[in-house]
Amino acid sequence: MGQRRDYLDGRQIKAIAVRQANSVLKARERLRRDKKMLEIIKQGKMPYTPGVMSWLSDKLGKKASSITQKDIKQLFS
Repeated sequence: MGQRRDYLDGRQIKAIAVRQANSVLKARERLRRDKKMLEIIKQGKMPYTPGVMSWLSDKLGKKASSITQKDIKQLFS
């Protein structure tokens, strides 16, 4: 093989290794973020900060503008 092919193969192998290492870190971060957001939601009432509304939007599968307090209560039950 040529020099370019060797470089691309090495790059592909490194990318796979980095992706595997980062997936573990990202999973931990998601759990930490979920815990943090749930604590914030339990302490307060709407309207929440944009970060919390974005997280709720992702979890509920709705636009942030259409989320109601009732939807949030259903998330906890």
